Amino acid sequence: MTEPVNPGDLADANRRQVLYWRLLGRLFDPDEQPGLESTSMAVVDDLGLPAALLDPAVSVDTVVQRFPALADELRGLLTGTETVSDDAGPFTPGQAEVRRAALVSKVLLNVFGTGTGPVSAGQLARWQSDAGWFEQALGHAPGELRGQRGGGQNGGLGATLARLEGDLVRRMHLREVLADPALARQLTPSMSLIEQLLRDKANLSGVALANAKALIRRFVDEVAQVLRTQVERTSVGTIDRSVPPKRVYRNLDLDRTIWQNLTNWNPEDERLYVDRLYYRRTARKTTPSRLIVVVDQSGSMVDSMVNCTILASIFAGLPKVEVHLIAYDTQALDLTPWVHDPFEVLLRTKLGGGTDGTVAMAKARPKILEPRNTVLVWISDFYEWHAQQLFDDMAAVHRSGVRVIPVGSVSSSGQQSVNPWFRQRLKDLGTPVLSGHIRKLVFELKSFLT
Repeated sequence: MTEPVNPGDLADANRRQVLYWRLLGRLFDPDEQPGLESTSMAVVDDLGLPAALLDPAVSVDTVVQRFPALADELRGLLTGTETVSDDAGPFTPGQAEVRRAALVSKVLLNVFGTGTGPVSAGQLARWQSDAGWFEQALGHAPGELRGQRGGGQNGGLGATLARLEGDLVRRMHLREVLADPALARQLTPSMSLIEQLLRDKANLSGVALANAKALIRRFVDEVAQVLRTQVERTSVGTIDRSVPPKRVYRNLDLDRTIWQNLTNWNPEDERLYVDRLYYRRTARKTTPSRLIVVVDQSGSMVDSMVNCTILASIFAGLPKVEVHLIAYDTQALDLTPWVHDPFEVLLRTKLGGGTDGTVAMAKARPKILEPRNTVLVWISDFYEWHAQQLFDDMAAVHRSGVRVIPVGSVSSSGQQSVNPWFRQRLKDLGTPVLSGHIRKLVFELKSFLT
């Protein structure tokens, strides 16, 4: 005998279905369907939610500013860890699911319902903000998934977000926006935007060029801060016990100090009298090292170009590390004089063209003075015009004692599309292509340089 269906549960299921049908309809056709719109409005109103949830022209930020209690419900919304405000009132489980469907619809429609027409600076900024809320709904920090172009649990989704953002940037009249300081200030730097600016910089002048440079500088500074933190947190190298410890409070070895002074305990006044302080040794052994970074600047390697120029500048600031930077497509450019300033490096690069790593190797090999004290980082997808010759050159450099680190890409997640012929031969050589997050490259470099 089947149990009777609760009419309330059936009504909640129908209301949830209406919201999702409306979402699908608006994603595939931006025009309103009056029946779904009016029914959805009644559902939202009955739940005590704002009508702005159904308006894709209203950003999630605006909704949260007007109704702050919704912020906690949106965070973790798609992971099931959201927090429903006490102000929302008591709900049955079915009503709570309908409420959740309304919030999910808002986030998904604002992020994925991007349309096809021209895009303004304000619309791009609003989408970037809404994408940040979508990332928070999935349990990530704003901007985190858009950096994950491949690999990892959400890598495919990160690639989708990046493509959406890139499409919005391409639909902007970017030159006109940059020529207007008020509109340019609305732009939020992103990898997609920086790529467009780098591609178009030769066509910009005056105010537009100044605004483009300001955006690139902002993005460089933001990424540099993140990468600098990763470098600082990566602890490698052995302690150099020939260097006396610095006698500063942060190096104080409290446990050892107490243990070594226990004989000075005075039971009468219950005090421990310390006649000697002990400090931890923190200096690590370092070797004067030469780091040669070679970056493929063809159009498919924009993330790598940006990240590696910044990373090279950070390592160039370390003591006893000499950094050289070479970019190439069909020609090679030695950017070493500007390696301390990634902003200037990026302004001197040009994206696109073919890929001939042999011209870069011709510039890199004369820089190898002490092979066993040198690391060569080669960032490329290795779809080369002269693949065999470049591989033979890399094998010869490796046999000379140079630490060769081939890297498929250096995006935030390490997405790779590497020539399988080259990948297999590098693996056979004992220098497999580095895969994974940029933090892996940071660790590899620090383990050699410190």
